[in-house]
Amino acid sequence: MSFFSSPFSSPLDSPSFRLAWLAGLSKKMLGAGSKNELLDLIDDALSVPAPGGDQGLLEGLADLYRGQVGRVADIFDQVDRVGRKGLPEVWVGDTGVLASDVVNAAGRAVTQMSDAFQGCASVLLTLSDAIGAAQRNDERGRGQLLEQKKMLGGKDGFFDNLHENDEEEWDRQNAAHFGSYAVDMMHDAVSEAQEATRIAARDLNKWAAEARAGKMETSELTAVDKLMLADTGVAGADTELNEILTANDLTRASTRMDQLSLDDETAMERMLAKSQTPQERAYLMKALAAGHSVTEISAFQDKIHDKDPDWMRRHLTPVVTASDSMNDEGLASDGSNNNMDFVTFNGQRWIQGGDGSEGTCVASSTVTSRAMVDPLYALDLTGGPDGQQDDPEAFKQRLVAEQHRLHTEGDGGENWGGMGSEGQERINDTAVGSATGSDYERQDLDNAADRRAVLTEVEKSVAQGHPVPVDVSGEEGAHAMTIIAQEGDMLQVYNPWGQTTWVSEDDFINGHMGKASNSDLPNAYSVYLPR
Repeated sequence: MSFFSSPFSSPLDSPSFRLAWLAGLSKKMLGAGSKNELLDLIDDALSVPAPGGDQGLLEGLADLYRGQVGRVADIFDQVDRVGRKGLPEVWVGDTGVLASDVVNAAGRAVTQMSDAFQGCASVLLTLSDAIGAAQRNDERGRGQLLEQKKMLGGKDGFFDNLHENDEEEWDRQNAAHFGSYAVDMMHDAVSEAQEATRIAARDLNKWAAEARAGKMETSELTAVDKLMLADTGVAGADTELNEILTANDLTRASTRMDQLSLDDETAMERMLAKSQTPQERAYLMKALAAGHSVTEISAFQDKIHDKDPDWMRRHLTPVVTASDSMNDEGLASDGSNNNMDFVTFNGQRWIQGGDGSEGTCVASSTVTSRAMVDPLYALDLTGGPDGQQDDPEAFKQRLVAEQHRLHTEGDGGENWGGMGSEGQERINDTAVGSATGSDYERQDLDNAADRRAVLTEVEKSVAQGHPVPVDVSGEEGAHAMTIIAQEGDMLQVYNPWGQTTWVSEDDFINGHMGKASNSDLPNAYSVYLPR
């Protein structure tokens, strides 16, 4: 009986299992000791499902997306004409934004929409081609197996199976050789389809996350307000890489707006209208998304109101991504990337122990992750109780105290060293998950296949705005870092040594994570995924 003949065989649904199973069958065929054993192995291989997917459907979807690009171009022309007319300085929307700023934001949104339609079309066409090639390879492999099965004939009876003459042995070995080659073709087909699907899912998830204004479904804000909030980035930085509100923030803020009482809703709208800059409005909504009450947000606004956008960037956004941060500048002598950016507040790094001397990497990563998603928490650390301080030494003291608090909460080791996985999961739930609306769950990564399989979830999570803790190890020990962003096949990693850098998917999969730390810590052995 074929291994896959049972209706209860759940491995059917797992491409990773199919890869391992087919690889095993290929080796077993070469070592098959009898004709009947070889025939059973061929049946097992033929029972493995072929790569799924409909090329025609994928191409049709690609054409549909591509057909929208021209329509979007017409919209851009209309928006551009309005923008070039020299609009008067009039205020629009419930929160009070300049009409000229809205037109500029609309122009950027239309450009992004065109890029998204074109990008999705390209992704689907590439996937279609890859699926078609995989299905053809699989079909050739199956055809070869059927030929070998026909050549071998039916199974031998009990007495026939007791003896094998030279000719029969030659036929069996020849069939085993070609059968193994055929199974390798089927294995490659599954691998090609799996990788093509993973890349398509990565890119489509990213485009979906960047459809930003539509994530604010609340009826309490006008379309203009939603557009401006989604379009606002950190001052003095590349907006595409540094939007203040993540996709998750926009969704959560929208939901919370709809849940507010009438009095709180009115108060929130007054705060937004009172704001002096788009950044101030965006940080207020980020605070709402992080779960703070309207009373807490009002006190927060009192601390940041009338502050210039550079002050807000410094105090409220720990990690600012430079436009050249993905440039490949080679490796340092310790195996780390030369292109690293320090994460600082007035020169003091967001670093474990305040100077890198302590082993509180888990707690320190968690502190910075929480500060990235919760501006009130960030301001408590950078600005102190009144939110007005600018002293790097005072920030250092508060930072280390908070790292120690979370290290203790997670049952970390004595002398500020080490923390177990249960404690790591717990403090990420309480500190980060409470602000993003998610619970973290550890997933072990035993090999390259595991790391490849988890990439889609990791990349979808960070595209939405959920930091993903990652643990790395080597002969010298272990270390905790956080994956905080994704662009194409690159992952941005925050290292609690006070720095960020980018590694490739290949680095993550194949044991080159030392580029984010050093060559002593190459292997990602677990991640914590928000559920």
